Amino acid sequence: MRRSTSWTHFLPTWYFLYKLLTVVLMLDAWRDVFTWPLLVFLVSACVYPLASSCAHTFSSMSARARHVCFFFDYGALSFYSLGSAITYSAYVIPDKWVNSTFHLWYIPIAVFNTIVCTALACYSRLGLPFLQYNHDTIKRMRAQLCLVKTKRESLESEQRANQIPSEHRFPECQSPKFGRVLRILAFAYPYLFDNIPVFYRIFVCTGEGCTDNENNALHYRHTALAFLTAFLFSTHLPERLAPGCFDYIGHSHQLFHVCGIIGTHFQ
Repeated sequence: MRRSTSWTHFLPTWYFLYKLLTVVLMLDAWRDVFTWPLLVFLVSACVYPLASSCAHTFSSMSARARHVCFFFDYGALSFYSLGSAITYSAYVIPDKWVNSTFHLWYIPIAVFNTIVCTALACYSRLGLPFLQYNHDTIKRMRAQLCLVKTKRESLESEQRANQIPSEHRFPECQSPKFGRVLRILAFAYPYLFDNIPVFYRIFVCTGEGCTDNENNALHYRHTALAFLTAFLFSTHLPERLAPGCFDYIGHSHQLFHVCGIIGTHFQ
């Protein structure tokens, strides 16, 4: 099912790369400072679907590969969140907020959120390595010191030393629901913070200094798709209603990817 999902992010990567090259080649973006935030966003929009596609493609190689692949996926998503914040700070921030305390601290807080939320998402899978591996390392050292009597005993001891149960390394197996809650928190919080200027502009801001044009419709669509994406990720619909019917096409993770990409397009 993971590999059947990779195409939903692999194909959009090339679409966003085309958009990036269009801006770079046609708008002479390197000389126009005003377009630099847009370039950062487009780069992040290319990186996160590519990282996701690679993670879903190669995650089946082994338990270790699965976790390492998704660590890169989480880092790319956080980079996309930061790219969105940089773009909003340059183009979407309401006029009355320009150079305010919130505006001055908006990007530094977004950078902090990127680091913390990436670490939190990785922790939801691996835990704290220096705690998880410490016990296993001691066991390995003790087993190696006991390789003394016979060759057979030595081989058996070495095998026992090297065979570390995956649940010790990857605590996600012990509490998958808790790990999923942590990942939802790690991605929902940056989204909500980054979109404060958008929410204010389309839901609260009225009067002078507020814009009401066709761009607001795009913000509404992007916001609706973002919440639909979160709903699909957290509820596992529709496969919960008909197990086995959506194993390859139409399962929640696939729809979650599609809605997320369309939302990025509107963004």
